[in-house]
Amino acid sequence: MTKIRYGVLFLALALATPVAIRPASAQMAAEQSADTWPEADPADVASIDAIIAALYDVISGPAGEARDWDRFRSLHLPQARLIPTGRNPSGQFGHRVMSVEDFATQSGPLMEERGFFEREVARTTERYGDIAHAFSTYESRWKADDPEPFQRGINSIQLMNDGTRWYVVTIFWAGERPDMPIPERYLDSHP
Repeated sequence: MTKIRYGVLFLALALATPVAIRPASAQMAAEQSADTWPEADPADVASIDAIIAALYDVISGPAGEARDWDRFRSLHLPQARLIPTGRNPSGQFGHRVMSVEDFATQSGPLMEERGFFEREVARTTERYGDIAHAFSTYESRWKADDPEPFQRGINSIQLMNDGTRWYVVTIFWAGERPDMPIPERYLDSHP
């Protein structure tokens, strides 16, 4: 029950945090500025395995430890989107569309205050040329040594390669629920 409550709490915070509404042209200009977007460490973006490992690594850490949000940004296209989905405590389905900056500034403080560790436990990847889709099964813990995760789920990660490196385009995720267990086929594949 605790596992479900914390998962619902985290999702509720992600879905409930207000997003500042900016004019589309201003938002696009801010997100597309290559001059201000951080460069990635080539090792982080050299392969699908590397970029997904970096993605989990950069958001994980103990309470009180600042995350490297420039590293996080560097893994994504400036226009990338992060979209949590799920049901709120009253059972209504919801989603929230965030920019990379929204996620870093609005979800980051909770991770840094509370501690947050997420790791990939299985992955199914499809690739066609320079695009790829990964169903990345995850487990989330408040502390690295917690015996049980407070949440499991699937990150649907869309990636593209521009000929020199991989980029995260979208992360669309859903947490496991009692009425929606993770299918075995997404627990058996190893990254």
